[in-house]
Amino acid sequence: MDPGIWSKLPPELLDHILSFLPLKTLLNLRSTCKHFKSLVFSPSFISKYSSASLFSSFFLLSHPQCYSNFPLYDTIRGAWRKLALPLSFLPPSAAQFNLLSSCNGLFCFSLPNSSSFLVCNLLAKSSRPIQFPFFPFAFEMLTLVSTPLGYKIFLLCSKFSSNYAFVYDSEVHSWRQFDGFQPLLADNFHQEGASFNGSLYFATPEPFSVVCFDLENGKWENLDTEMPRELTFVRLVSNTDEGKLYMVGGIGRNGISRSMKLWEMGDGGNWVEVERLPELMCRKFMSVCYHNYEHVYCFWHQDMICVCCHTWPEILYCKVSRRTWHWIPKCPSIPDKWSCGFRWFSFVPDLYTLA
Repeated sequence: MDPGIWSKLPPELLDHILSFLPLKTLLNLRSTCKHFKSLVFSPSFISKYSSASLFSSFFLLSHPQCYSNFPLYDTIRGAWRKLALPLSFLPPSAAQFNLLSSCNGLFCFSLPNSSSFLVCNLLAKSSRPIQFPFFPFAFEMLTLVSTPLGYKIFLLCSKFSSNYAFVYDSEVHSWRQFDGFQPLLADNFHQEGASFNGSLYFATPEPFSVVCFDLENGKWENLDTEMPRELTFVRLVSNTDEGKLYMVGGIGRNGISRSMKLWEMGDGGNWVEVERLPELMCRKFMSVCYHNYEHVYCFWHQDMICVCCHTWPEILYCKVSRRTWHWIPKCPSIPDKWSCGFRWFSFVPDLYTLA
């Protein structure tokens, strides 16, 4: 640690050495000099730091009875952790909030007391309140979508017996209103839209089909693709990094699933079967949701397609690259009496994503 040696190091070599520091140490260095403080918000350094230090990624569990204290499952270390929401940077109106969506290190909360949403980066402790388009405002199927220059919030709203779609754009800090889609898109309002090629994709109720909403021009389109036979439920999920769209669906008759499969959207717009859930795991999952499929929802998390149930505190996931299925066990801190209201979210910390 000879100062004479460290003072002569080229800046790029010093930055490379710093990229191997633990996150807590790196954050503490911000107060030592302007250069170290600027590094934390430098895109090139964040990219280098993420690859060198292997930022942990998490499954975050939200439940009405664990208010402001979200259990975390570290997917890299395979261990449970706890995160106390840093309330100090939240506005006073955030005394009550509901976690609705996550994307690219950001979370979107609703603040009923102030008729607004709150988009925040928990790691960077930055946030932005966003007022509802009007009041009272009843909404559903809210989806937070990352864009190259920020983010968008999509939601559906029923007003005056008509359906409308609203899109908030963080670049212009304003809402736009578009026509909704008739009939309502799905019987599962826990499922978000799947972001794919600049649009959000949704599954309709029986007879099952896929529709998409262009986030730029607000136009709806029916996807002309043949759906697999004997479907009992359908959920869509996307890998935005690689531009792939997947479909999870139950197969059976009379509304009872006997198996569950995974498909990928092919180049020709057709569904190509990728994997089938093993029989014993399928039996467990179907017994968990009691064939009440409106409680089932899916999301993407770093090569994993996660299949969850609103009434069950475990995650079933498919490791896409290996085509293997696994269970994430129940969080040990969750009491057995908690039976409903489980919502899982993907949490990939990112210092550079700004609210």
